[in-house]
Parts: sequence; C-alpha cells; structure tokens
Amino acid sequence: MTPRRPLRLAAFALALSVLAGAGLAADALAGEADRSQTDKSLVGQPLGVVELFTSQGCSSCLPADAFFAELAAKENIVALAYHVDYWDYLGWKDTLSRKENTERQYEYMRAFGSRSVYTPQAVINGRSHVNGARREEVDGALARMETSGEGMQVPIDVSRTSDRVIIDAGDAGSGPSDAHVVIVYFDPPQTIKIGKGENTGRSMTYWNAVSGIQTAGMWHGKAQRYELPMSVIAKKGGCAVLLQSVGKDGMPGPILGAALIHKP
Repeated sequence: MTPRRPLRLAAFALALSVLAGAGLAADALAGEADRSQTDKSLVGQPLGVVELFTSQGCSSCLPADAFFAELAAKENIVALAYHVDYWDYLGWKDTLSRKENTERQYEYMRAFGSRSVYTPQAVINGRSHVNGARREEVDGALARMETSGEGMQVPIDVSRTSDRVIIDAGDAGSGPSDAHVVIVYFDPPQTIKIGKGENTGRSMTYWNAVSGIQTAGMWHGKAQRYELPMSVIAKKGGCAVLLQSVGKDGMPGPILGAALIHKP
C-alpha cells in the first residue's frame, strides 16, 4: 500500500550524542570483559539485516508479517519490524507504530531516490528494498548481496557480563570506514487482535517491533569496543547493533555489520 497523501518529512537524526546517563561508551574501552559468556541470545556476524516497514492497518502487510516471523526466528538474520503511523487514519491505530519509524522509512526513501513510501517494504542491508511479502525477493536480495560482497563486511562480536553487553566492532582493513553505531531496541513478541479497519478481527503475533533507536557513537574503520548496560534492555525484548554508513546528505547508507542481542 502507498499513502494517499505525502507526509511532512522529519529528519532522522543520527546525532553523536553519547551521554554517561545513557550508559553508552562511544570511545574504545580498554580491558577485557570479566565474567563474559556467549549464549544463543547473542548473535554476531549474521548473514544480513532485514528492516520491515509494516502496519496493523494495512491489509497487504499480513503475509509480510507472517514471513517476517520466520525471518526473526533465524539465528543468522537480524530482523527488525518498524511499525509506521501513516495508515492509522484507516480506522485502526497501530498499537506498535512510532513516528520515528515512519521518519526512518522516509529517510530510506530519499536515500534510494524514490518518490513515495509503501507497506510492506523490506530494506535489505540498507542497500535496496523489495516487497516484504515476497519471500523470493527478500531471500534473493540477501543471497545476491552475500555473494557480491555487499553483505556484512565488518565483524561485530557480542558478549555478556553480569551487568553489561560488550560490543566489539572489527577492523575494516582496506574496506569502508566511518559509520554510526546504531542501537535499535525492539519489544518481545506480542499477539494483537485488530479491532477496526482493513484487518478487523484478525490476530497476528508481531516479532521484534522497534521501540527505540539510539546512536552509540562513531566507528572509523578500526577495531573499537562499546558497552551497553543490561539495564537498558531489561524491559525490552532486546536490541540490534547496526554499523551503518552515512549516505548522501546524511541519509542512512549501507549496513556494514550487525549483531543481535536478545533479553536473556
């Protein structure tokens, strides 16, 4: 579906705001993590990143949401669902929609040189977009990027201590440099029964619905460490770490590396 009227575009700010109160360290942190452990809730060096822009009020989105649940269950895919708000006028306000999610989709629209947004849209590795309900297009895009060197180019390792998550971004070598370290928080799975609009009476379990985006700092092509307090995801389903380059005019560019951190 494509919105009937254009929305005012708000900037998706990837500001370099690293505050001590937020518990995010942008500079390299010396020393090894104590009591670190690796488990299945920590996924580093995935095959790729799929960002789905969807809405509970969009009848075309239900097949995409069902397919997305399969992607979210895979250990080698970072799958993030951004519920947008521009379909809320159809009679049902998406319970998971956020203005910031819509803003991120509009930023991708500008980055891709498109003239409109639509749902369900799947952005693959920050490089291209396809219809999120067409699994062959999503799987095909992931496979092509992996074989062409446009997949995850920079390794990101994650480990856990008793009170912190340790994020180690690798060295790019002769590859790309300069990217934002973006933390994308998401909710635990939620089953929602839709009471109005195009999907009245339908129930769907939504996975990895994005509930917040924060920039942890900059990566400049060299190995660097960041720390994330466990307390910041205590009430979330988890978060994804995206090493995302900056495109033309500050728009989001290709994702160079990623990791997934589930709430233990």
